[in-house]
This record gives sequence, structure tokens and C-alpha cells, in this order.
Amino acid sequence: WERLARCEATLYMAVPTVYRRLIDQWYLMNPEAREAWGQGARACRLMISGSAALPVPTLESWEKITGHRLLERYGMTEIGMGLSNPLEGERRPGFVGGPLPGVEARLVSESGIEVPEGSAGTIQIRGPGVFKEYWRRPQETAEAFTSEGWFRTGDQAVVEDGAWRILGRNSVDILKTGGEKISALEIEDIMRSHPAVTDCAVVGVPDPEWGDRVCAAVVLRTGEVTSREALRNFVKDRLAPYKVPKDVLVLSELPRNAMGKVNKPAVLELFSAENTE
Repeated sequence: WERLARCEATLYMAVPTVYRRLIDQWYLMNPEAREAWGQGARACRLMISGSAALPVPTLESWEKITGHRLLERYGMTEIGMGLSNPLEGERRPGFVGGPLPGVEARLVSESGIEVPEGSAGTIQIRGPGVFKEYWRRPQETAEAFTSEGWFRTGDQAVVEDGAWRILGRNSVDILKTGGEKISALEIEDIMRSHPAVTDCAVVGVPDPEWGDRVCAAVVLRTGEVTSREALRNFVKDRLAPYKVPKDVLVLSELPRNAMGKVNKPAVLELFSAENTE
């Protein structure tokens, strides 16, 4: 914030976790500091979020504070940037825009058939920016591409009115519970909209009855107190019953990797440990 207040930056890029922490810090400061920080942020030409899905409450809070609607995009090491909201034009909250120039993108079913707009599928990317191979790993490289040269990202998305919405990573964000496929990111967005919650991670704990038992780990705002049942009821009023977390764990912070992304396997271990106590 201090560097932003000096109006030295014209372009600012950060992961959602950094934006969330800046927002939390802003609300702890006095009016004079808030004004100086906000003025510095408004002097930036562009502010970008990447590396992980941007929660809608974070986008909305940042826009309220700074006047900037964060530009969210989608990419990964193997493809660079694949999808992006426009520099000029509408940036829809919760969406990552569309394919960048020179990028081909499609959604396919589990059987590899392209799905129509409005249906969820796995993202596949093709274009000159896609990597050639995993170094000295020919088997992994072969498995990563289709015979037509499409790279299998392993991420799920849906296209709505021409814009792409990321549903999550097949391995950790797409849960199968009671015969239904659900997006952990959707539940996380709802949970974060609770006034007492600052962050959330939803995981699927293996369960013999449900397949994945939907569980949520939450971090409360400083000074806030609420019950697990109150949080479950909040979600229950906004989502289908099978999407409501069966268990809620309140943490002081979520486990993260060096990039600031939530470490969901570590979150899953916390629920496993709780169930064995």
C-alpha cells in the first residue's frame, strides 16, 4: 500500500490472496491513510489478477476501494495466457473473458466430444504459444495432447453468453457427491459472501455413501464470531442441498504454497485428522 500511495506504479499484478490481504489491511487503517492509498491505486493504468480464481467478493471490494475492476485472465505454465477479459470493454465478475488472439480454445466432455455453450467441459487449448513438451518426459507429453494437437489443461469451465467461467481443477475443485458433479469454487464464492468470512476452501473428503463429502474450511474476519451451523444455513439458503458443506472447519489461515495458492491436499488432511480425533 505504501508504494501504491507514492503513485509510482502504472501497472499492478498480484494473486487473489494479495488483493484480499490488501483489502483487509485497508479496513484497519484510519481515513487519512485510506484516502492516500486509494488515490495511489487509482493512479495505476491497469490492475491484473491471475494464478488462481478471483473470488467475486474480492473483485467487488477492490473496485469499491480503488475504482479499478481487476482484469482477470486464465493461463498456466504450459500455455502462457490463454483466455482474458478485455483491456477495453466489459469485465464480467466471475468470468475470465475469451480466447486471446492466436489461441484456440474448446470445452470437451469426458469422452472427448466438444460440448455446446452452457455445458460444462474440460478446457483444451491449441496455438503457437502452447509448449512443445515436458523435458525428457515423453510419456507425460503424449498424455497431455490429443492426436489433433489440443493440450489437455485438466481444468473445467463453462461458456455463458460468450464468456468463459472457470469451474475448477478436475483433480481438486470438481467434486462428485451423491451422483452430482459440483464446483468447489461456486461454494467458496457463496461462503466468502458471508459478512463474517474472509476466505474459504472447499474440498471433497472421501465418503463411502456420498463419494465426496463436501467440506469447507473458513477463515473469519478479525473480531468476527459465528457458528458452523450458521455458516451452513447461510449456504443452504443460496445453493442446492447437495452443495451445502456437511462439515465446516474454522481456521486462523488456510494452508498455501509458495505461489500463494491454497494447498487443497493440505486442507483435505485437516478434515481427515479431525475425523480421527
